[in-house]
Amino acid sequence: MSPSNVSKAKSNELNYQIAHFLSKEHFEQLQKLMNDHYLTKGSHLFWEGEPAEQLYYVKKGKIKITKSTDDGKDLILFYLQEGDFFGEFASSGTCQYSYDAKAVQNSETAVIQQKDLERLISEDGAFALQFIKWMSLMQRTTESKFRDLILYGKKGALSSTLIRLTNSYGEPTEDGIFIRLKLSNTDLANMIGTSRESVNRMLAAYKSEGVIDYDKGHIVIRDLAHLKSVVRCPDCPPEICRI
Repeated sequence: MSPSNVSKAKSNELNYQIAHFLSKEHFEQLQKLMNDHYLTKGSHLFWEGEPAEQLYYVKKGKIKITKSTDDGKDLILFYLQEGDFFGEFASSGTCQYSYDAKAVQNSETAVIQQKDLERLISEDGAFALQFIKWMSLMQRTTESKFRDLILYGKKGALSSTLIRLTNSYGEPTEDGIFIRLKLSNTDLANMIGTSRESVNRMLAAYKSEGVIDYDKGHIVIRDLAHLKSVVRCPDCPPEICRI
């Protein structure tokens, strides 16, 4: 990806956020339902299995979404950043969170009560339509991510994750695309559902082939085209191909 293409991707990366889908008036209506909530690094917003009575908007910081597997491992589903809106969107009845939400760094979120959002949706058809369009995009994002994880094996899952990282956290440099989000090999393993040893081997192979490099512990993508070839990348827009 050329610097100009990366810049374009970065300019489009906010297109998935709820504020992009709502009119200014409707986003202000949503903001009126928000109450600020501050988190220190390492603290949880909620745990899997708790009643899902609130929704959350990230104002500052980063939130990690994980799900426990049957063998006790934590699979990283998403890294959420400023502007992301998340929770269990239940239209009625009792619902539980199906994942954990934990602050990766000191963060500021806003809490919205599920019942308040439901009332706004029921009272304002235009808001409801915009919200449904945003939810549809979130569904497409999730489906595309798990498609890559399932169809192309461990190497494809890692390649897909690296591609998504370039869209969400990539900065063009003379040496390649610098990934701003610093991740350990264990983090990457938990993102694709494999062992750290497998990730170690795959990254070492990619480094020897000149596909990636490192800069002070951060991954630098040197050959994005190669990663795309592994997963037969359809060049989805950045708002879908995100981490």
